[in-house]
Amino acid sequence: MIVVVFVVAVIVAVVEEEEVVVVAVVVVVAIEEVEVVVVVVVVVVVVVVVVVVVVVVVVVEIVVEVVVVVVVVVVVVVVVVVEVVVVVEVVVVVVVVVVVVVVEVVVVVVVVVVEVVVVVEVVVVVVVEVVVVVVVVVAVEIVVEVVVVVVVVVVVVVVVVVVVVVVVVVVVVVVVVVVVVVVVVVVVVVVVVVVVVVVVVVVVIVVVVVAVVVVVVVVVKVIVVVVVVVVVEEEVVVVVIVVVVVVVVVVVEVVVVVVVVVVVVVVVVVVVVVVVVVVVVVVVVVV
Repeated sequence: MIVVVFVVAVIVAVVEEEEVVVVAVVVVVAIEEVEVVVVVVVVVVVVVVVVVVVVVVVVVEIVVEVVVVVVVVVVVVVVVVVEVVVVVEVVVVVVVVVVVVVVEVVVVVVVVVVEVVVVVEVVVVVVVEVVVVVVVVVAVEIVVEVVVVVVVVVVVVVVVVVVVVVVVVVVVVVVVVVVVVVVVVVVVVVVVVVVVVVVVVVVVIVVVVVAVVVVVVVVVKVIVVVVVVVVVEEEVVVVVIVVVVVVVVVVVEVVVVVVVVVVVVVVVVVVVVVVVVVVVVVVVVVV
């Protein structure tokens, strides 16, 4: 704006000191002030929109992470309950084995008592005792062998069940952790893509709006200067010089505004991407 004032003042001093040209300069300065206000309002609106979008995206990401953590906790609780049930089954099997051993001991005691009675009666019936002892010993051996086989089978079954349950629990936990990590990574990637797309769209809209505003301001300035100078006095040289100066200054202002807007948007995109990457790393470490 100051450059325009000085250039037009020099032109007025060199070409011709006309009050009408001074009036045209004042009008151009006023129009430039309006342009500055419009550009500032547009930049403020864009920054507010970008901040709101980033806040919404971060809140959605936090909610998704909380839901994932709750799902993991529920799965872990279910796994713990299954392990408790398996332990109860093992306790029941142990009790059954103890009962079988007690029964075996009772049978042995009975056999011993019978043998004592037989020994007392050996003088009376030697042959009968021999037969009875053989039968009883054979029966006791058969019973003992059956009990041992049953105990071994029960122990093997219990071990197999425990191993299978442990393997299933480990597989379930690994699958749940992998699914949780994949879901978190997918959600974060989608959020980053949405934020980048929104920022790019906002940048395009801002650049288009600024370009339109600047073009309208240039046209209005040129029309005002031409009309004022032609109505009062037809000075073609003055008109052309003023128009060229105004157009050059406006083009410089447009380039400066566009560069500032692009830098601000790039900084916002970089900050959003860094925040999202940090959140992903934290979630993966926690899981």
